[in-house]
Amino acid sequence: MNMQLEKMKQMQERERRKRIAEEKHKEWVQKKREEEERERGWNLSKEMAEKATKELEKMQLQEKAEVKYREWLRKKREEEAEKKKKEKEKEKAREAELQEKKERSEKMFKEWLHNARNKPRHVLNGCGLSCGKPAGLYFYYTYVVT
Repeated sequence: MNMQLEKMKQMQERERRKRIAEEKHKEWVQKKREEEERERGWNLSKEMAEKATKELEKMQLQEKAEVKYREWLRKKREEEAEKKKKEKEKEKAREAELQEKKERSEKMFKEWLHNARNKPRHVLNGCGLSCGKPAGLYFYYTYVVT
């Protein structure tokens, strides 16, 4: 009986150890799952943070590019406006010069016209005489032979 009692005790001890080992294994598996879950959550949050950072950087880069484009477009428009302004100024200067030239020409023509009216005119004579003196062609009847 002693043997049976001892065998029973050994069996009970084995069962107890087995239960303890199973409990420890379950605890270890539970801890491992929790750790993996935490790590997965941490990795997920880390990935989300990286994604958000990249998205933010991308948006900032787009904003910078947009600002640069707007600045370039503004400068281009200013250059165009300046170019048109210079062309208009040149055109106005050209027109002013032409107007001045026209006015000078008209003034000179009027002066010439005024002076031409006041100049003494030569009397033309059909016999080749001008101002009472023989000029160029002589007509032989002009001289009287005595």
